[in-house]
Amino acid sequence: MPEYKHIQRQFGPVYDAGSRILILGSFPSVKSREVNFFYGHPQNRFWPLLAGVLGCELPQSIDGKKEMLLTHHIALWDTLDSCDIIGSSDSSIRNAEPVDIMSLLNAADIRQIYCNGTASYKLFMKYLRPVCGRTPVQLPSTSPANAAWSMDRLRGQWKQILEFLY
Repeated sequence: MPEYKHIQRQFGPVYDAGSRILILGSFPSVKSREVNFFYGHPQNRFWPLLAGVLGCELPQSIDGKKEMLLTHHIALWDTLDSCDIIGSSDSSIRNAEPVDIMSLLNAADIRQIYCNGTASYKLFMKYLRPVCGRTPVQLPSTSPANAAWSMDRLRGQWKQILEFLY
């Protein structure tokens, strides 16, 4: 039977002073923790979806992904800094410690916050909204576990991020 492990995130946010939107996940998956970057599982649709919404080539390297984000004024982070978790299961999260959201919000011109999936949204509302007073937009998860959402359907919802980028 899998057991809980206390995990401290090992990589920080991607952003700069020009970032206009913030996309938040919940907490890095096992695969993301292995590659030390966001959405590291090859089946996660985040990177292909974002490249499609932005109308650009799918970056293959971490540096390329960072460049795509910053070029398009997108900040990327997670809601939690550490937690007890079983594998990659958001539903198993306990003893959560949130990220320091204000450090990012004070350093960038974030006009809108988006949460990638229900878990991220619920964690934001519990831990981060009381700190920053902002309410994010919940977008459907790009996780392969969210099989009910086709790539076209995801793109239809995620294209709303373009409103705040330019």
